[in-house]
Amino acid sequence: MPREERATLSRRAWITTTSGVIAAGLVKTQADAIRLAAQEAPAAADPTKVPGRLVSGIGSRAPAEQPRRLVRAEALSSSSRTPLADLMGTITPADLHFERHHAGIPDITYETHELLVHGMVDRPTVFRMSDLVRFPQVSRIQFLECSGNGGGVYNRDRMPTEVTVQALDGLLSTSEWTGVPVSTILREVGVRPGASWILAEGSDAAVMSRSVPLDKVMQDSLLAYGQNGERLRPEQGYPLRLFNPGYEGNTSVKWLRRIEVTDRPTHTRDETSKYTDPLGDGTVRQFSLVMDAKSVITFPSYPYVLPDAGWWEIQGLAWSGRGRIRRVEVSTDGGRSWADAQLQGPILSKSTVRFRHLFEWTGRNTLLLSRATDETGYVQPTVQQLWEARGPVTSYHQNHQRAWKIARTGEVTFGLGELV
Repeated sequence: MPREERATLSRRAWITTTSGVIAAGLVKTQADAIRLAAQEAPAAADPTKVPGRLVSGIGSRAPAEQPRRLVRAEALSSSSRTPLADLMGTITPADLHFERHHAGIPDITYETHELLVHGMVDRPTVFRMSDLVRFPQVSRIQFLECSGNGGGVYNRDRMPTEVTVQALDGLLSTSEWTGVPVSTILREVGVRPGASWILAEGSDAAVMSRSVPLDKVMQDSLLAYGQNGERLRPEQGYPLRLFNPGYEGNTSVKWLRRIEVTDRPTHTRDETSKYTDPLGDGTVRQFSLVMDAKSVITFPSYPYVLPDAGWWEIQGLAWSGRGRIRRVEVSTDGGRSWADAQLQGPILSKSTVRFRHLFEWTGRNTLLLSRATDETGYVQPTVQQLWEARGPVTSYHQNHQRAWKIARTGEVTFGLGELV
């Protein structure tokens, strides 16, 4: 079909004929980029002429598929980031789940680990792992996000352009978490009247500790010991972690050894000196626990270069700690107009969802944006709205709209600086 005729087709016509368009090679995606790169590699031997490898005890990725977490250059890095732009679907492989810890990864054995539950309870109890796995087990697919995710691009005086999705929002991962509901264990020990908070404490050298509202842990929190079909990995809290769906990641205390039921927050070091939000009026917001709705375009993004004009498929992820994502909109003109993106199922509560949107790049400078709306009606704000609400110095909960600029050359860079 001539380019002039394609340009006259409506967006609805393109959506209804998506499968045929893709088959014809007119819509470019990230998969096309991968295939182009593969074509440049030396041709492999005919696999029908050479016997393949035999079975093994542990599977491995194909040699050309080697995604990696991003680790800072510093020798004592305390975090690593998930390669969001390299993944498919919503589940993050366990070995690519982001890391964040405060004093390294402790070595703990399954057989000797214990959880003390005490405080305002009728029956203070020490649970071994063998005790916990005897309780009814549940599994849920939900995201975990560090509250500092995206903070590196918030400073209006230092707005970068050469930043990848992994560096920007890689402190986000989604897994199938398996364990026993905290509510089950608290009913076992008997919570006393007047209790309203818990203190969760870890076994790491930092003794990471956070206060969590009792209503939250009774609603949907897990004592998680499984992730994506296997036991937790050490960097994710083996053998036991608290998992608070939709809350900032540091409350999901890893290597969990103690839960104390209390009638007030404990105000630990980790929730006073850190994880508070300075506001523009000089006050500080504390216990801002819920992760608000957010979205990010994963393709096209830096450092990809669009090789030619034509129809391309924008892809991305959206999520909210308040429930399901109901809508994602995409703008290809810097926010002047918006169009609904297609949400790819399953659409689960407090879980990431993929979105897709076809657009025709004409070869001009273009600024891409996405914004998410969750089931409560909350709409992902612009960066200006975030600055007005919270001031310029807060380091956490950076859920403003992300932007990507496509230059006339096809080069894609982080484009938030174009809007401020």
